[in-house]
Order: sequence, then C-alpha cells, then structure tokens
Amino acid sequence: MDKLDNQKIITRLQDRYGEGLAVIGEPHGLLTVAVNVETIIDVLQFVKEDPELRMNYLTDITAVHYPRQEQEFCVVYHVYNMLQDVRLRIKVFVSGPIPTVPTATTIWHGANWMERETYDFFGIIFEGHPDLRRILNMDELDVFPMRKEYPLEDPNRVDKKDFYFGR
Repeated sequence: MDKLDNQKIITRLQDRYGEGLAVIGEPHGLLTVAVNVETIIDVLQFVKEDPELRMNYLTDITAVHYPRQEQEFCVVYHVYNMLQDVRLRIKVFVSGPIPTVPTATTIWHGANWMERETYDFFGIIFEGHPDLRRILNMDELDVFPMRKEYPLEDPNRVDKKDFYFGR
C-alpha cells in the first residue's frame, strides 16, 4: 500500500464530494478542508471507514468564533490515521443565534466530551447529542466564555487610566 499523503486525501474527498468540499490549505503540512453542515456526518463517516483514508481516531473537536464574518462559528474536527501517521482537519462553518451541528457521537463515542466542552465554551448545539450539558463551567453561567462578544478589558478599571501613565 502506498503512503497516504495530502494529495491522495484531496483526490479521494473531491471524487466523493466534488463541489461540496473546499480545500482551505495545508498549514505546516496539515491538510485543512471545509464542508457544509449538511454533509459533515457523512464526511466524518467516510474518512473513518474508507479503506484508503482510515482516519480512525478523532483527536479533537473545538470551535472558533469569527464575529465579523457571515458564518461566525467554525466547528473544527481533527482526525488521525494512526496506521500511516497522517492528520486531517475538517471545518464546518455555521451561523445564527443558536449555531447547530449534528453530533459526531454516532461515529465516535469519544466525541461526547469534546462536544460538551465545545458547547460549554462556544454555545454550539450538537443536535442528537445524548447528554449535551455544561462540563467545566457552572450550570448557572448564562454566557459562553470563548465567544468574542465581550470587551477584552473592563473599561471601569481605575489602574488602567491614562493619567497614571503620564498621558
């Protein structure tokens, strides 16, 4: 069997998904692709079960908040082929007041805690998740701390006033 590389992954995914797949780039050799929310579960299932790709290990699920973009949330999946030491990053962009993505727990049971953490910090709903609730923050917390919706510093802090610095 030939060594799996990024070009083979791109070819295999484009043969299957065509225009529904966008290649974002290869930063530091890590192939990054984007798919739409409707096909994310099919893509994850395909990369796991395809005999050529065999991305059999879900390394991480996280998110990024881009507040000035049309689709302001990006859910990021990192998958890994342990047999050939090849990684793939899959991104899904979503928007709306309640961003929603289907759960990957139907493919990997280990996605359970990763999705709970992503929900806890970004407020992204993983539809169909068996137990979607806060995992690290307090249950009473009514905000999602990793969203870029809040000022970086408290404007009322006295020690940050310009006159203390001779300005």
